[in-house]
Amino acid sequence: MEESELMAYREAISSTLADTYQRLYELPDPKLPVKYPRTPGYRPSPEDNPYNAWYWRCDIKGASSGKLRGKTVAIKDNTCVAGVPMMNGSRTLEGFVPDVDATVVSRILDAGGHIVGKSVCEDLCCSGGSFTAATGPVVNPHNKTRMCGGSSSGSAALVAGGQVDMATGGDQGGSIRIPAACCGIVGLKPTYGLVPYTGIMPIEFTLDHTGPMARTVYDTALMLEAMAGYDGGLDPRQPRDLKVPEYTLGLTGKIHNLKIGILKEGFGLKTSEADVDKTVREAAEQLGTAGGATVEEVSVPMHSDGMLYMKMICFKGAGTAARMYYDTTLQEAFSRGLKCHSNDLSKRGKLTRLIAKYLREDYHGIFYGKAQNLGRELCKAYDAALEKYDVLILPTIPKKALVFPQENAPLKEYLARASGSAPNTSPTNVTGHPALSINVGFSDGLPVGMMIVGRKFDEITVLNVAYAYEKIRDAEK
Repeated sequence: MEESELMAYREAISSTLADTYQRLYELPDPKLPVKYPRTPGYRPSPEDNPYNAWYWRCDIKGASSGKLRGKTVAIKDNTCVAGVPMMNGSRTLEGFVPDVDATVVSRILDAGGHIVGKSVCEDLCCSGGSFTAATGPVVNPHNKTRMCGGSSSGSAALVAGGQVDMATGGDQGGSIRIPAACCGIVGLKPTYGLVPYTGIMPIEFTLDHTGPMARTVYDTALMLEAMAGYDGGLDPRQPRDLKVPEYTLGLTGKIHNLKIGILKEGFGLKTSEADVDKTVREAAEQLGTAGGATVEEVSVPMHSDGMLYMKMICFKGAGTAARMYYDTTLQEAFSRGLKCHSNDLSKRGKLTRLIAKYLREDYHGIFYGKAQNLGRELCKAYDAALEKYDVLILPTIPKKALVFPQENAPLKEYLARASGSAPNTSPTNVTGHPALSINVGFSDGLPVGMMIVGRKFDEITVLNVAYAYEKIRDAEK
């Protein structure tokens, strides 16, 4: 452009900003409600933080009655709790204090839950390991040389270690189920949209899920009852006619009339450990021999490419445009943090942002669009299998909990530890089907997780199959 044309555009931009954005800046920003009193809390000392799983301790008591009355709860630190610092595992948000409660936080408190702290999560939730958080690695309660899995690493460690009764988790590629498997607890990624994501820091609108983590299937179902339900239109992921049953009433343990499919493509991966495959297959078969269900092998070939679709969608970057509630205070803090602390991102976080920038600027969303299109086909493939079978079963993760990478490890080793656990979990983030991880035993002293995938909005069946297995497992002890 010539100088005169540049000046003309500059004047037009200035006029537009003065007439519109200045007025928008001046208008008050609507806020989510904050119902229950609290104090800012404190950062626990190392002596009070044995797994390095607490980011912050607080004391927020909910209603005097409700289904979560007497239950202690940890909130994953990607979730806003008003007046309590939030870091999302990253230096980019260090010092940020939300002024709203996420919807799931309000619902837990309304149900009588007692929030006792924020759990550490991986740096911007971009890792399936438990070593990328700016506050340091989270160690596995079963073996402190092993990782907890991520990104809900602190939540899993606190539940498994008996520090809390239950915790919230977030899941874009397996971040509830991976740490649940590594730590030997129950973790449920609900159907896409069943639990509102309002007030939780996003990664990608079509992948974002949040859900419960607990030691038992019953407590997982109980927590889901408190968290699930329509959010008044603040989260457009949710159908308006969303119904939330009492999931705990569906825990009968009776599965003799069910057909269970063992998903062939979930076993025998390049990274699979034989003892994990064997333990999960034997557990699935017990649902037939001891539970009376029909158990057969089933094939969904597209499952093998599901992680590719998740990665291409995720690399587009955060914040797909939608009519939803936006926490502008959080957006402002993160924007400022990226400008000031971009070099403090984890190596995994840097890789994600670099690939996203390359794909956006050089390919203009082509791979994102193709991944979304193929994701719908994957969804149809799962739906077809679930027309014949009530649930599908496969290993949650192909390996047991991994050791931490060496200090100053080469980038290749670092990334392998951070992202090698999601081939079985990530496909259901793309499709939106509910998926639960439950412990099915130990090998070499480390937990093994079995994943149960169900029809959309049929969490009752998924939970009841898990409950049936839990009864079989516990009866053998």
